[in-house]
This record gives sequence, structure tokens and C-alpha cells, in this order.
Amino acid sequence: MRLIFLFTLLVTTFFAHSQRNCGSSLYASRFGNKIFNQQNMSYNRDTIRDEVIIIPVVVHVLYNNNAQNISDAQIRSQLDVLNEDFRRMNADASNTPDAFKPKSADTKIMFCLAQINPAGAPAKGIVRKYTSNTMFDVNDAMKFSAAGGDNAWNSKKYLNIWVCNMGSNAIGYSSQPGGQADRDGVVIQYTAFGRIGSLIPNFNRGRTATHEIAHWLGLSHIWGDSECGNDGIDDTPQQSNYNNNCPSFPSVSSCSPDSNGDMFMNFMDYTNDACINMFTNGQKTKMRGQFSINGPRNSFMNSIVCDSSLAISNDTVVVVKTVVPSFNIYPNPAISELNIEGTNGFDLKGKVLKLYSSSGILQFTKSNLISSEKINISQLHSGVYFLSIISGRESKVLKLIKQ
Repeated sequence: MRLIFLFTLLVTTFFAHSQRNCGSSLYASRFGNKIFNQQNMSYNRDTIRDEVIIIPVVVHVLYNNNAQNISDAQIRSQLDVLNEDFRRMNADASNTPDAFKPKSADTKIMFCLAQINPAGAPAKGIVRKYTSNTMFDVNDAMKFSAAGGDNAWNSKKYLNIWVCNMGSNAIGYSSQPGGQADRDGVVIQYTAFGRIGSLIPNFNRGRTATHEIAHWLGLSHIWGDSECGNDGIDDTPQQSNYNNNCPSFPSVSSCSPDSNGDMFMNFMDYTNDACINMFTNGQKTKMRGQFSINGPRNSFMNSIVCDSSLAISNDTVVVVKTVVPSFNIYPNPAISELNIEGTNGFDLKGKVLKLYSSSGILQFTKSNLISSEKINISQLHSGVYFLSIISGRESKVLKLIKQ
């Protein structure tokens, strides 16, 4: 009897998740009265053209059994996917049809696991919590400790991602920009998070989080959630409805504006993870606009929680201060070699260099620096890194882009 029950559960789960089911539209309809009631707070720090915007992430893992308590490695694999997809460094970018490649974009948005918690102490951007709830619905229960979930970290500084069992419901959903602070963030089914581990076959490349975070950054579904609708962005073609599975190009409907048909490989359609591979320039502009002055995500321009050197020390309870004199790194972005030199009278000599990945993993350390350094970074993967020059308990950190 137990075997029959388990088989039925597996079959039900398979069919429930055999196609992408995003709950963001349902969420907006349920909580429409809670959208856009949070006061926009400008931090007077606008975006700069071609600046790479770094978004600190905290992942709340809610588990009722061991399978749901996904590994750190699986979480880091999801961060890798996000950084590849939003920077158009994904290996399958070459699968974008030639007709749409001129519209494809590097959004210059990246993500890191937060290295400082809301209390100012060191963190690794992952919270694990047992829950007695066997599954959650599109109702935000996972966002509140009192309901069996975990309370959000300050949503003005952190992108909160709750990873849990959504059962046969949607495999993900997101709040909208400007929403209620304690509900602000993204929810992902634990079997659709990252690209390693026990994952749903059609959604095993981490694209559910890519899709939902793009909602968090203001994007709509490409068909506008209406028959022959649109998402309000000029360079995404109108289409009759969402696409499932993996259509063949061109996929033309009566709503198609030309013979190229649907942009079913866009991250905001419903196709399988293996078939979506692009954002457009228009989508890039919409997402980056959330960070502009008076934009709902502007506070992230001043968030420093990706820099572990600014955390409160566990043993001394002293905030690490940054050195007033600075240093310079060039070229930045860099490909193989990086030059480092002090500026404004700041001398590198005798100090310590540490290089961290965007997820906070130490890549290498160099002690007893000389006045001018040149380091080989050819072995590093493309992405965002943080270079710290340390003198005693003081440090200065700069962001490095490795191409």
C-alpha cells in the first residue's frame, strides 16, 4: 500500500511539473492590494552606464525532510547560473536564432551570496530552517517564521530567495518591485533550484530563478498574460500565448509581427530550461531602471553586504573601517593580468591581498605586497570578484570584472 502511495505521489508531481508554471501573476492578483504600498527611498546614487550592478542574495532553505535541505553546492550552482544568464555568459547563448541575436543583451547585473547578516556579523548568505509544513502555496507563508517559514532579511539590502517544497503548485513566484517589504523576494521549488542535485528534468538548469528574479526586477511574461498580448517592451515580439516544451524556430502564430515568430527562447516565456537563453536590450533597460534614483531597487546601489571585510568581528565586536587612502586596479574589466597600485599616498608595501568570488569564496591570498603589483588572473572564470587590500584590521575593497 505504501508503494502505491509513493508511486501516485511521484506521478502527480511529475505531471504537475511537466510544464513551467510561474505563480507571479497569481500572486499579483492575490496580493494586489499589497503591491506598490512601500515608500520608494532614494539613496542619491544613480546607475552609471555599463556599471555592473551587484545584488546581494540570501537563500532561505526551508526543509521538512533531508531531500529538501539542499546542499551549499547546489545553491552556489544557482548563483553561477544567474551570473551567466544575466551577463549573457551562458554557454547556450549561441542557440539564440540569428534573427534575435542583435536584440540579445548582457544586462550587466550580477549576484553574490551576502557576506554580512542584518546584525552586521559575518554570514554566508544561506539560512537553513526546519519546517513542519510539508508544502507551501502561493500565499507567502514561507516568508514568515510564525507560519512555518523564515522572516525576510532587510529587503532594501538583500534579495531574499525562499527555497521550499511548493508541492503541485507553481515552481516559483516573485513579488513586484515596490511591494511590501516583509514579502519582497522570490520563491523557488527546491527541485528547480540550481543545476545539480535531484531536479525536475525540464527545469534542471536553474532558469526558474532566472525567470522569477527578472519578475522581481520588473519584467512581465513575454505574452503579457493575455491572448495576443505583449509585455510593454518594444523589442520582444507579440505572441498569442505562452510556449511550452521546446518549439522549433520559427514558431509563428496569427499574432506574430513577422516571419520570425515567437521569441520562445526568451527567459520570460514558459519553455523548458534547455530552450531559454536570452534577455533583450529592452528588458535590460527595464530591469536596470529599477535601480535608478527614485526607483524601487535604488537602495541596492549602496548595499555593501557582499564585502565580508566590513562585517563586525566575532571576537572584537569592532566594525572594520576602510582605509581612507585608496588603491587602483587596471585594466578593469581584465582578461589575464591585473595591475595594482596605491593612490593618494597609500602604499601597498607589506600589506595583504585577498581575492574573493562573488559568492564569497576566497580564490587566493598574497602577503607582503610590494609597492606595485601585477597578478595573473588568467585561471579565473569570467565573472565578478572582490579584491581586498588588508592592513591589520583595516581593509579597502574594489570590485573586479574578469572577462
